[in-house]
Amino acid sequence: MQRDPAQGNRVFLTDEEFAARSEKMKVAAGRYDKDSSSDKLGQGHWVEMGAPTRRTSLLVSPANGRLPDKTAEGTRRSALMRSSWRKGQSFDWVTDFDSWDRCITRGMPASMLPMQYNNGIRIFQAPNLVAIQLEMIHETRLVPTDGRSVQTRVMRTLGESRGRWEGGNTLVVETSKIQPGPSATSIVTTGSPPENDTPISDQARIVERFTMTGPNTIVYEMTYTDPVIFTAPWTVRLDWQKNDKYKFFEYACHEGNVQLRNYINASRAERSRIAGGAKASQ
Repeated sequence: MQRDPAQGNRVFLTDEEFAARSEKMKVAAGRYDKDSSSDKLGQGHWVEMGAPTRRTSLLVSPANGRLPDKTAEGTRRSALMRSSWRKGQSFDWVTDFDSWDRCITRGMPASMLPMQYNNGIRIFQAPNLVAIQLEMIHETRLVPTDGRSVQTRVMRTLGESRGRWEGGNTLVVETSKIQPGPSATSIVTTGSPPENDTPISDQARIVERFTMTGPNTIVYEMTYTDPVIFTAPWTVRLDWQKNDKYKFFEYACHEGNVQLRNYINASRAERSRIAGGAKASQ
């Protein structure tokens, strides 16, 4: 997501840096076979490795490839967020988890950003409507292109989107009315703030541009503006490649989601142990 500060405003890796990245991804991709040979289910079966790119960061604006600073209000709201990603946090009820922990949604803008798995995106086009189906959580964004509003319950987490065509091959989608709140999911992608510490306000706005650059390629750009949280807008760019062999499988997160209960039980037990020890030492 963010660029190494040592790379300054450089958009692309050097040959040496690209070789190092390629080798790192090659090693990571080998974890799948290593898991299988050792009869263990580890990160190799979770983390999906793609092909390396030469870009130094997904962020193309600001020019330094780094997220802008938060405002004072953004910093205050960030401290109120709860998530299993946050270090040093205790858990006592479901409200201590964010909406991704609870298998509800990654929300926006996170849902359009890559993670370590379930990165598939399907785009369907019909007269006056585009549907964007997401592998993670299996949500579907409905984007009318005739100016009308689509009111659905999904709108509360993914916002209300309207699309228009520019230049014949670029779909521009503007999204607002994104559900704010301390438990909304954050940016959450590799190389972004690691603790789900980016809140969303009711002033958040997103402008996406889907540009066909060939029969099987799309350049995806997203500009995110939230003046309550960030001191400036920021923009990411991803280069998408069509893959007809890629398949979506069932996203059965709720059915097997015992993690919340386990987090809560373990956290309560740990607090009870600490309290008991403190009482005994008095």
